[in-house]
Amino acid sequence: MVDAVFACPPAWEPWVSPWTRRLWDAEELSECSWGTLLMPPGTVRAIQAVAVSCKCLLVEGTCRPELLASVRTMHIVTYGMSPRDSLTLSSLREPVLCVQRSLQRPDGAVIEPQDLPVGELPLPPEQMLPLLGLRLLQMPLTGKPFL
Repeated sequence: MVDAVFACPPAWEPWVSPWTRRLWDAEELSECSWGTLLMPPGTVRAIQAVAVSCKCLLVEGTCRPELLASVRTMHIVTYGMSPRDSLTLSSLREPVLCVQRSLQRPDGAVIEPQDLPVGELPLPPEQMLPLLGLRLLQMPLTGKPFL
């Protein structure tokens, strides 16, 4: 399965893996069933009338559920600065990605709750959070994914 980012912000482009497809038109989302689909902040409204299928949807925690009515997915992983979100940052000065609950990756592996130091980032950590989530769901679970 192929992973995808819908409406990838230009500032993220250098850090999105080459095997992740960039989608710009909402109709492209219905082309196949995606592995992990990342919806950057403010993009969910654009897909509410499109049939979308993915194993894992990575979406803002503030997204209203009715906007996801046309999405078929096995897992929804939320990101944001709220304690309700699956992925958040536990530190902004020295960025630490916080996995707040067990997450199932599209390959079936489970990521247990933990804090992962991410090292220096090219943008403010809260702007990079969705992309860090995508990388976490894509990377092998061995070693340190962000250092």
